[in-house]
Amino acid sequence: MTHTESDTLPVTYADIERARERLDDDTVVKKTPVERSSSLGGFVDAEVYLKMEHLQWTGSFKTRGAYNKISQDVADDVESFVAASAGNHAQGVALAATKCGAESTIFMPENAPQAKIDATRAYGGSVELVGNDFQETMSHAKAVVEETDAEFVHAYDDLDIIAGQGTLGTEMYHDCPDVDTVIVPIGGGGLISGVSTAIKHLSPETRVIGVQATGAETVHESLDKGIPVVLDEVDTIADGIATGGISETTLDIIEANVDEVVTVSDTDIAQAILLLMERAKQVVEGAGAASVAAILSDSLDVSGETVMPLLCGGNLDMTQMREVLIHALTERQQLLQLRVRIDDQPGVMEEISGVIARQGANIHDVRHERSVENLEIGEAYLVFNVETSGAEHAQSIITAIRDAGYPVDNVAREAKSGAL
Repeated sequence: MTHTESDTLPVTYADIERARERLDDDTVVKKTPVERSSSLGGFVDAEVYLKMEHLQWTGSFKTRGAYNKISQDVADDVESFVAASAGNHAQGVALAATKCGAESTIFMPENAPQAKIDATRAYGGSVELVGNDFQETMSHAKAVVEETDAEFVHAYDDLDIIAGQGTLGTEMYHDCPDVDTVIVPIGGGGLISGVSTAIKHLSPETRVIGVQATGAETVHESLDKGIPVVLDEVDTIADGIATGGISETTLDIIEANVDEVVTVSDTDIAQAILLLMERAKQVVEGAGAASVAAILSDSLDVSGETVMPLLCGGNLDMTQMREVLIHALTERQQLLQLRVRIDDQPGVMEEISGVIARQGANIHDVRHERSVENLEIGEAYLVFNVETSGAEHAQSIITAIRDAGYPVDNVAREAKSGAL
């Protein structure tokens, strides 16, 4: 991917500057902070500055594009708007429409996080749950618009939306003019299209890196084929970038402005969410944490650089947070599920519990399993859920149980790949 002069592309830096003028109201969009993270910097041997857009009104960048579009349409006498969204765009459209005195109806997938549904309604939007994934929801929303006078607000395939998102790129540059690399999550590509247009205008030598979740990856194949590729289904915890496809417009801009696109797994994303909680004291959703997952992965080398991962959203559903944390802690071996094969005799559970206790670990719960095919008559499994301080502590517990004469496996690690 090579940089093309921005005036040959559908969105220019002049469009972004006009959007900045429309967004000059901190009750709609506020300037979000940047914080240096010495912890992350130590992990990747770089100067890491976190762009904390998850602290934006509505918890994501989406209001930038939505307000840039809706404010112009309302000036042209449009009174109602329709959008399709997995959650963050929904909130942006609802807030922007309400601020402009217009009505909004938001169609969301049936599996959308409840926190995003509730927040969208709180910002004044009417929410209807339709479809099993984003593409199905999008099709329904477009069909509704054809039968009404409402204006459709696309989440990413709209020049005014892209220009509004581009204001974030201008802000990122002025936050850190010497930045070597910015890392931007990609769903439909509207965010990275806007950000890259601004960055490449202001600092052509700065690398722009896109990141997608492995279970929703479309950019590489789209670039190879020269047309947007749409997935039949997506599978990722990062619902904010689980669009399943980009558009022709965003593909053209990505090809021109984005230097590289990397992918990260759900395990990578879960680890990044946990790390941001522990080290940066920030609650960030999967899409927002993808940029940090990228710099921590083997796919991207930022050593010796000044880098800025974009934390683009913070709307993490509490139920999902629990699942993500369990997954991440299991990967770290701070949560174990130990299956111990025993002769099913009185006192054995007490003995093994004592072995675990003497290692300084906490047993969360324990259960018997007797109806398992590979067990002999009179045998059973004891399954212990154990909390540890980490991998070294976990291994000492397993070793102690084996030294006591009991076969043991950490079945949580064996099963974790299918847990999310």
